[in-house]
Amino acid sequence: MWKAAIFDLDGTLSDSIHSIKYCADRAVAPLGYGPFSVEEYKYFVGDGVVELIRRALAAGGDSEGVHLEETLARYRELFAVDCMYQVKPYEEIPELLAELKRRGLRLAVLSNKPHAETIRVIETLFGKDCFDVIQGQVEGVPVKPDPAGGLKILEQLGLVAKEALYLGDTATDMRTGKGLGAYTVGVLWGFRTREELEQSHADAVIARPLELLEYLGEQ
Repeated sequence: MWKAAIFDLDGTLSDSIHSIKYCADRAVAPLGYGPFSVEEYKYFVGDGVVELIRRALAAGGDSEGVHLEETLARYRELFAVDCMYQVKPYEEIPELLAELKRRGLRLAVLSNKPHAETIRVIETLFGKDCFDVIQGQVEGVPVKPDPAGGLKILEQLGLVAKEALYLGDTATDMRTGKGLGAYTVGVLWGFRTREELEQSHADAVIARPLELLEYLGEQ
């Protein structure tokens, strides 16, 4: 039934919250803000780097984003160096990807992380040949939940949305998958709760990566 699986990156493929916290805490520190907790960062992330920094600034007291541009520039400089800080794949993810490829599914990544760092994380964790298409945040393509990036992926794969699964860990991801027209799977090992995923109308919610295989049947 499905010919491709499109994955979110942070909180879905990679446990990367510590790299984000490490860079963002240092970016806001000159303003006297932070450090913020891992749990706070789980709700700062998900909607792109601009919103990440905007939320961190608001948590520190700059609710108007007065220091947004300077802090964003500082974060991007830091993250370009340290995007792999303590980053690792979630348990069972390598096995899931290998099995999906064995079954003939095409694999793609759609992330709101900057494109260069998205590629670096994916290639470091999974190699250069694991994914058929990698789409991070680039100029001119709206961030998720806009489905534009997903549509670009489908075009490159030569597929339509009903032939794709979309996996992610946040409400933003569920809205992305729904907007794309894909079968949307919420994952519980990432940054958000079952309640959030179900309220965002996930078609399925799974607690472990290899549970996805139950939805694929025998292939």
